[in-house]
Amino acid sequence: MLDWLVWMQAQNIMGFWLLFMRLAGVMAFFPFFDNNLVPVSVRGALGFFLALLFYPTIPTAPLNLNAEDFLIALLSELLLGLCASFFLHVVFSTLAFATDTISFSMGLTMASAYDPISGAQKAIVGQVVLLLAILIMLQTSMHHLIILWVQHSLEKVPLGSFVLSEHVVQASVQAFGYLFSIGFSIAFPILALIMLSDIVFGMIMKTHPQFNLLAIGFPLKIAIALLGLIMVLSAMMHRFKDQLLDAFHLLSKFF
Repeated sequence: MLDWLVWMQAQNIMGFWLLFMRLAGVMAFFPFFDNNLVPVSVRGALGFFLALLFYPTIPTAPLNLNAEDFLIALLSELLLGLCASFFLHVVFSTLAFATDTISFSMGLTMASAYDPISGAQKAIVGQVVLLLAILIMLQTSMHHLIILWVQHSLEKVPLGSFVLSEHVVQASVQAFGYLFSIGFSIAFPILALIMLSDIVFGMIMKTHPQFNLLAIGFPLKIAIALLGLIMVLSAMMHRFKDQLLDAFHLLSKFF
C-alpha cells in the first residue's frame, strides 16, 4: 500500500526532487492550474501528491549529481514545464486576442471588469468567452491530458536531461506567429458583421442627415455584434478545441 516508501532512499532523493520540480512546473505554468483561483499551497500539494504517485512507476537508476549539476537539472525541469505550457497558452491567447479585437470593434473596450483568473482588468466579452473556454477544456477532460502528457514526458525525456533544442525554439516562434492569424480568423465573422453595419449606418447618415449615430447607431451596432457573437460562439469553441488538441499533439511530439 505504501510501496513508494521503499523508493524514498538516499540514492533516490535526487530523482524524486527532479520529478517534483517537473510537476511543479506543470502546476505553475499550465493553463487552468496557473490562475489565481487555485492557491499556491493547493498547487504545491497537488504537485507533491502526483510526484508520490508517479515516482514508483519510473524505471530510473539512482542519480549521483554534484550540487551544481543538480541545480542545473532542477532548472531544466522548470524550463520544460515553461516551454510545454507555452504552446497551450498560445491557444488561449488566440482566443483572448480575438475577443479583445471584437470588444474594440464593438466599442466595449472601456466596459471592463476585474478578472479573478488573471488578476487584471479585462473586457467583459473576453472574460465570458475565456471562462467558457475553460469550461470546454474541463468538460472534454483536457486537464487529464496534461497528466497523461507528464507520464509521456517521463518516458521520452528522462529526469534532468531536458535541453532546449533548436526545433523547440522554431516551433515556439511559429506558434507565436499563428497567434495573430488564427485569432483574426476566429474574430473575422464578427468583424465583418460590424464593418457591414458601419457601412449601412454611413449610407443612412448620407441619405438622412438627421439620423443620430450616437443615440441609435452605437447601441444598435453593439446589439448586432452580440447577436452575431451568440450565433458563431459554438464555432469559435469548436475551433478552440481543435487548436488545443493540436497543441497537445505538438507537446507529445517535442517532449
